[in-house]
Amino acid sequence: MAKKEENKSVLENQEVLQEKVVGFEQWIEHNSTIVFGILGAILLVVGGYFGFQFYTDSQNEVAQKEMFQAVHYFEGDSLNLALNGDGNNLGFINIIDEYSMTEAANLAHYYAGVSYLKQGNFDAAILYLKDFSSSDLLVQPRAYSLLGDAHMELQQYEEAASYYHKASTYQPNKFFTPTYLLKEALAYEKLNQNEKAIEAYDRIINEYTESAEYQNARKYKARLQSNS
Repeated sequence: MAKKEENKSVLENQEVLQEKVVGFEQWIEHNSTIVFGILGAILLVVGGYFGFQFYTDSQNEVAQKEMFQAVHYFEGDSLNLALNGDGNNLGFINIIDEYSMTEAANLAHYYAGVSYLKQGNFDAAILYLKDFSSSDLLVQPRAYSLLGDAHMELQQYEEAASYYHKASTYQPNKFFTPTYLLKEALAYEKLNQNEKAIEAYDRIINEYTESAEYQNARKYKARLQSNS
């Protein structure tokens, strides 16, 4: 008896399912314009995404080639040529303007920021370095540190300390983090925030005993404590 009831239930469910399928097909027939409009919109979005991706990838490849000479000038300290080009080859500023959506333009922001920092144009250095971003565990904290340097030169010590702190806490490593911590501590000293400075010195002393900054951290911490 139970078996018969089960079979009956299955049959009824199949009939209900069939009715729903038929109903759905009829709905599609009566609303074909809406259905095809939705499908078209989806295809347009998907196609647009992949088309844009292909375009930016090809543009990035062109921009990388265009930037080769600017990098060469940068490495030779011909900073004006690196920034503005030589009439035949584009500079970093041109790369940023003409290929703004590419990774090459992003990297050009970094190079331009460093170039202006070397030239002593600290406001311009900040402008370009702030627009650079990277997931690289060495390059991004380096950019934060350079932003700190530019703010230090402008005697904007609060901003400098903030960027040095970002540098020192971004994927810490024994090679560069001690330097960022030392700069962070010195910026806090300029702000008369000696407790925060001591915290930064302590990180060097406790975590980076083999670093070149270790002895200076101990000395500067002792000086602060003796003056307090």
